[in-house]
Amino acid sequence: MIKVSDTAKKKIIDLMKDDGFDAAVDYVRVGVKSGGCSGLSYDLKFDKNKADDDKIFVDNDITIAVEKKSFLYLAGTILEFSGGLNGKGFVFNNPNASRTCGCGESFSL
Repeated sequence: MIKVSDTAKKKIIDLMKDDGFDAAVDYVRVGVKSGGCSGLSYDLKFDKNKADDDKIFVDNDITIAVEKKSFLYLAGTILEFSGGLNGKGFVFNNPNASRTCGCGESFSL
């Protein structure tokens, strides 16, 4: 399961609305791809469609779609948002990551 913090929820709803999505019916697609300074990087985007092999989670009124191959890397992750002057934007607190880069956008197992 992937959890969504209150601050991330508010930001997701605002960004989805700005991009023409509706948080009540559309998905936040979270995935993992090769790349980044630690080997794997996070991918977050909005989607109106669910694929057959997606795992679907609802937390804090946000529906998250994760493709099957990314789920093993993301199980137990908490999606947070850090704003302000020193904020990084969306932050993935991933208990599976053994090493992360300084910017927090990539990781390795």
